[in-house]
Amino acid sequence: MSVVQLPKVNDLGFFEIRLESIGGLGANLAGKMLAEAGVVGAGLNGVSFSSYGSEKKGSPVKAHIRFCDLNTHIRDTSPVERPHVVGVFHEALAKTVNVTSGINEDSTVLVNSAKTPEELKELLKMKAGTIAVIDATSIALKEKNRVNMAMLGALFRLCPFLDTETMKGVIEKSLGKKYPQAVQSAITTFDRGYNEVKFMHFDLAAGDSMPEYVRSDISPLGYETQPIGGTIINPGGSFLKNLSISRSGMIPAFEIESCINCAQCDTVCPDQCFVWEERLDRKGRSQMFLLGIDYQYCKGCLKCVGACPTSALSSIREKEGYADSHTVHHTFDLVTQL
Repeated sequence: MSVVQLPKVNDLGFFEIRLESIGGLGANLAGKMLAEAGVVGAGLNGVSFSSYGSEKKGSPVKAHIRFCDLNTHIRDTSPVERPHVVGVFHEALAKTVNVTSGINEDSTVLVNSAKTPEELKELLKMKAGTIAVIDATSIALKEKNRVNMAMLGALFRLCPFLDTETMKGVIEKSLGKKYPQAVQSAITTFDRGYNEVKFMHFDLAAGDSMPEYVRSDISPLGYETQPIGGTIINPGGSFLKNLSISRSGMIPAFEIESCINCAQCDTVCPDQCFVWEERLDRKGRSQMFLLGIDYQYCKGCLKCVGACPTSALSSIREKEGYADSHTVHHTFDLVTQL
């Protein structure tokens, strides 16, 4: 096995990758497989670890990968703060997470999106760097596999020192015993990610500079900026939260004409997305009628689609703007509407 040369390294001799994702898209496994391919196939020292809050689908996740040559020891397991490559598994994360934190003008940001690099530059507020785009969600749905395999294929394209054949062996080893039927679709998804990723580099404008680096473990609240008396101004519940970043491609669509108001959807919904109104039916009796879905709280679990006995609820691929134009907002009489 010949030892490869890393394209660039930091002051400690590391080539660093950070994956930004949500629980359920497989970023943690992707990071482990990426590191294994670098160690086994490229003859590098490597390490992979993840950081996340609650272990549940839809919560933000970060995976950190470091590579270095065999003469460099890895004694650093702190989060990757100045990445050479960032992989964003869900473009909506940019609404709530600074996914491009710590990049420089030589960094590459890979995004799972159907948008153009120019559109993503505005969305991510990037001043400079290379943007790589792969519609991993569409590929995964088409191949009946997971987003992480398509993202891994694209990441291998961004890291030419990694061997694709080694990665396919890692896929077979990881999935072969428990999910042998998924091996071929995973490899096909990986190949499509590798071949279909597109790149565009943006130079830093003359006289401009990249955003100043801010460590993620430093709180923005200090003795000068915290609320008076230490008041907690954000409630602990989720009625003012936006759970749209939890959706991973599919969304329930509601057709009111087919609804029989049976409330089966509301029974299985874990986040009380359905909006009801009490009014009189045709016989003058008081009854609850379903008005629609408040997509602010919908995380795309699609349990409601499975429970619906009619065609009132169906599963569709989410397109930008659909949730905003079709949402029916809850009315909370006792809280401030934001």
